[in-house]
Amino acid sequence: MNDSIKSKETTNLLDYIKSLEDIEEVQAVYDSFVSNEDEDEGAVRILVDADSCPVKKIIVRLAKKNNIPVIMFYDTSHEYTDGYSEVIIVDKKNDSVDFALMGLLIRGDIVVTQDFGLAAMALGMGAKVINQNGLVFTNENIDKLLLERHIGQEVRRGGGRTRGPAKRIKEDDTKFEAAFERLLY
Repeated sequence: MNDSIKSKETTNLLDYIKSLEDIEEVQAVYDSFVSNEDEDEGAVRILVDADSCPVKKIIVRLAKKNNIPVIMFYDTSHEYTDGYSEVIIVDKKNDSVDFALMGLLIRGDIVVTQDFGLAAMALGMGAKVINQNGLVFTNENIDKLLLERHIGQEVRRGGGRTRGPAKRIKEDDTKFEAAFERLLY
């Protein structure tokens, strides 16, 4: 299959998966598209949707301390190096970082993202998933989060306004670090 066709099909698949509101639906669709049963489950890695991630330094510090590899995913509008992480740069197309991250994800990896759709897919692949504020995404909370996102999109589409995220404060970093350390052990 030529790459432009595959890319278009993958884009449509991700758009479809992101529209789903139930983790079982996400898992079924993703399972029909790709299987990771033969992947190595023993090696833990940290994969970071890093474009707007405010906790990269915390992630790297704790990963170094625990000798865990880190892969940071960025689009071409960002530059980053920390001397420890592997950095993967992808094009600026919508969801390119998500595609690249999911392409390398194996069961047992830890994913840091604030994207609910990516979190749902990563959970479906057997990853542990956390956002920049220390919220650990689980099969028990992802449905509610996806529904809230969907309702917010509907309100905005109808011309309404929704509240944005609160300004980041030092306590957010502390909460993230504590929750992230729990995921590492």
